[in-house]
Amino acid sequence: MSRPPAQHGATWLRPMGAGDLDAVMALEQQAYAFPWSRGNFQDSLLSGHPITLLFAVEDERLLGYSVGMVGVEEMHLLNLTVHPEAQGRGHGRTLLDALCVLGRGLGCAKLWLEVRASNAGAQRLYRRYGFVEQGRRKGYYPAGRGQREDAIVMALPLDAAGDARA
Repeated sequence: MSRPPAQHGATWLRPMGAGDLDAVMALEQQAYAFPWSRGNFQDSLLSGHPITLLFAVEDERLLGYSVGMVGVEEMHLLNLTVHPEAQGRGHGRTLLDALCVLGRGLGCAKLWLEVRASNAGAQRLYRRYGFVEQGRRKGYYPAGRGQREDAIVMALPLDAAGDARA
């Protein structure tokens, strides 16, 4: 994907490559108490999972990324991260839009995800986007000190992707 001309507040998307791992890892470690490992991202690249990077046009700063995994007529959102200082500005929706377009293009009918039960901001984004809770995975995420946290499982039919957005 080509970069648009510089304008204040504009963003651009492109696929991730191996040369982006340092920047992605720096953001991942800043954004999460339990970040993905470098190996998780390397494995996703080697497996051909779609990984989209979102950049600010004016300074080419990495604002976020999403990692999807395509299955039989479904896509699974494995990771969606927006820089903590850039949250609440529509970047999560931009990444979801790109993932849904890609999923539909690959013949996927549904997009699935898990989100931490404690992550109210992400849940709000997903619900506004049109995702519906499907259930819970007990003890899915690490929570420190030997504890585990539940995941809320959500799904979105891709033929209606983004229809409920506010």
